[in-house]
Amino acid sequence: MKFLNFSRSSSPTEMNVGCQVGGRCLNVTDALHAGILKFPRSVSRIEDILQVESGIDMIESQLRPMDAASPAIRQFLFDEPTVFLHAPILSPLKLIGIGLNYLDHIEETKFEIPKEPLLFAMYSNAITGPDRPIVIPAMSRKIDYEAELAVVIGSRARHVRPEDALNYVAGYTIVNDVSARDLQRSDGQWLRAKSFDTFAPMGPCMVTRSSLADADGLAIELRLNGQTLQKSNTRNLIFKVPALVSHISRVMTLEPGDVISTGTPGGVGFTRKPPIYLQPGDTVEIEIEGIGILRNPVADSD
Repeated sequence: MKFLNFSRSSSPTEMNVGCQVGGRCLNVTDALHAGILKFPRSVSRIEDILQVESGIDMIESQLRPMDAASPAIRQFLFDEPTVFLHAPILSPLKLIGIGLNYLDHIEETKFEIPKEPLLFAMYSNAITGPDRPIVIPAMSRKIDYEAELAVVIGSRARHVRPEDALNYVAGYTIVNDVSARDLQRSDGQWLRAKSFDTFAPMGPCMVTRSSLADADGLAIELRLNGQTLQKSNTRNLIFKVPALVSHISRVMTLEPGDVISTGTPGGVGFTRKPPIYLQPGDTVEIEIEGIGILRNPVADSD
């Protein structure tokens, strides 16, 4: 199933949770208020569901038998183009990046294959939603794109075995791990280069683990102004989802709503000859099979 955060206006002050039912979206928040669905707490965003043990399973089990033609739920159905979508996870406690996790990306950057997952930190201020602009900061002109599958944690995970790791995953989304390449090089590490506001577009939805299992074998593609620049498949991940969740859980406790961005395939801008960097007026689209399309314009800072 696909869950999303939406509002009736571009402001997130009146956030609601939606879920696809019969080709349309159900306003889960309003359905809960009306008693059509049952849940132990109020819900205004996906994080609220994840804070309840097995929250996604609880909502899914009630939604699965529902028919979009049912009079009881018809009043709570809407079409996605009529609302404003927001990032499916708005303020994770942790937004964790994985570097050098596709062989083709390692080959183009001429780095060695990591023996363990390469972790780096990003911050939730960088998160922005679908159709929101990626803003080029004044201190960098070398802004690069990175198409990535992201994992959303559903329950607290500590010292998890790889064979059990998927039990702690709520679902998957798309992240564009935008990077200021000049700052990445000059700093010698990645924090500043990846933490500007708007540098982590996320969306358009969160697809549950029940739909995508371990998310292996999904086509992933990035298009810049309609031209395909990255095209790969998640089967080419060096460290796959269970391995990543297990490894990270041995370093830090993963909490519900934490997001792991699993790395980017080959085709990034700085390795091209000549290099391709994002420019004001560009449009970036990332499509991952089974999830959808994350689309963002590019704008200059004021």
